[in-house]
Amino acid sequence: MIGVLIVDDDFMVARVHAGFVAALEGFEVVGTASTGAQALAEVDRLAPDLVLLDVYLPDMTGLEVLRRLRAAGAPTDAIVISAARDVDSIRSALHGGVLHYLVKPFDRRTFSARLTDYAALRGELAELREVGQGDVDRVFGRARGAAPAPAATPKGIAPETLELVRRVLLDAGADGLSATECSERTGLARVSARRYLEQLVTLQDADVRQRYGTAGRPERRFTLRAARRPD
Repeated sequence: MIGVLIVDDDFMVARVHAGFVAALEGFEVVGTASTGAQALAEVDRLAPDLVLLDVYLPDMTGLEVLRRLRAAGAPTDAIVISAARDVDSIRSALHGGVLHYLVKPFDRRTFSARLTDYAALRGELAELREVGQGDVDRVFGRARGAAPAPAATPKGIAPETLELVRRVLLDAGADGLSATECSERTGLARVSARRYLEQLVTLQDADVRQRYGTAGRPERRFTLRAARRPD
């Protein structure tokens, strides 16, 4: 479960946000705070994964809370939820490493989408062991709250099909797939499956190795880097 601390000086707003969080699978509200000092104390006490942070607090700004958290080395992630629309606040939030900045008022769908993006980001980071540029682009795309634009692909390589092969390779785990197995799971012709697998290797998203079967003939097996297991 992803533990969330809600920081807002308006009790009713905090209660609404808590309801939004509780309705999302994989999230739980671990606490609330109505002042900056209380927020700092609760982060230290509860060690939440994520703080939903208002800018306007009675004793200090949420941006000051964010600066103090970073200075203290707190690993907690933060999403700013505020009516503050000035550029300085947004710039300060970016410098403080917030993952999103939600401007009040917003609808429940937007709120849920931002937290879902955050959960997906955590999940992807947990799976990665060694990254290629494609991995980095996806992670930073999620951190910006939007799906990254499809990378340019060579002629004959469709981005949608490349993503299909990537997902099938991820599902295969550490043992990976041969071109024949990939063909069977995706419905692609074997030649096409191999072309897409080789493209993933070119993008540094996958590795390829030779494995010798009982007949002594080498078999090329492809493994998605995100599916590697630690040594």
